[in-house]
Amino acid sequence: MKKVFVLSTILLLLLSACGGEKKKSMTGEDEVTIQDFFDFFPVLTLPAQFSDSALSKKTKENDSLMIGAQVYYQFIPDSLIKKVFDAKAQPKIYSVGKFGKEKEELYLISKVIGNNKKAIFISAFDKDNKYIAGQSLVIHGVNDPINAKVTIDSRFNINKNVIKRLPNGVEVKGNDVYALNTAAKTFMLIMTDSLGEAVTELVNPIDTLPKTFKYTGDYGQGKMNLISIRDGQREGRVNFFLHLEKNNKNCVGELKGEAVFTSANIAEYRLGGDPCVLQFIFNNNGVTLKEVEGCGSRMGALDCTFDGVYPKRKTAKKPEKKEEIVARPKPKKK
Repeated sequence: MKKVFVLSTILLLLLSACGGEKKKSMTGEDEVTIQDFFDFFPVLTLPAQFSDSALSKKTKENDSLMIGAQVYYQFIPDSLIKKVFDAKAQPKIYSVGKFGKEKEELYLISKVIGNNKKAIFISAFDKDNKYIAGQSLVIHGVNDPINAKVTIDSRFNINKNVIKRLPNGVEVKGNDVYALNTAAKTFMLIMTDSLGEAVTELVNPIDTLPKTFKYTGDYGQGKMNLISIRDGQREGRVNFFLHLEKNNKNCVGELKGEAVFTSANIAEYRLGGDPCVLQFIFNNNGVTLKEVEGCGSRMGALDCTFDGVYPKRKTAKKPEKKEEIVARPKPKKK
């Protein structure tokens, strides 16, 4: 009998060893280290997308991912959540995921659920596991006139697309791109196309710039699709503005900047901090847009793209000025 008991004990110990160490509870019952805290977040695959429409869905939260406030605030300042939720509120906190590079910054994504508001937050830690900065990604409130969709790309840039519903039923759109600035300890806005008043006709912000270069002009079909090319400040460069609406307006995006010619008929937009890299391939009849690196987040969704072939618009001819014929008085008869 003793032999059976000893064998059973050994077997249980072996099974326990094979199963690995159990993750510590985040409810406050266990003593938790910063590494325990990091381990509690599952690994995310990028690009990842978050939206307030997903927060609005009534789904039962997985309580096994819940983090007690006393544990969460050990490692992340409570001021991050209190910027969004009332100081007296006691929202529930859940782990969503983590991503980063080994021996560099680590990012944590958390979901916070209150009575009348839900939000998703990002927090960044340095290679020494010290907190750098945090920011809300999306917020969903009751009767909120603003909808947001956030995409985090493989370069860890945060692309935020916002739609605001105006009282007249018209929607206006904006786009912001954020990136972590470790030195400044903040998520810095590196690019923005802010929300503006809705217009019924597209306004070309670079229309008044000169267009003497061979491929300058306007491309695209319809009033709300435009690729505008104008002279650059230096030789071998062009200014551009593009506004495209595709898939029944499910994909809407704008981009403005400067493209550099890499060959006789190919120009490329590439800007530090912006994940979008876009090629303009010109011919006498039009331009082909080709995404070298993903720009889909600039159009509202991961499956949207600027790619396509766009014909060149005919330049409207200015009416010729007619010479005025001045009637000369007839000479008087002598």
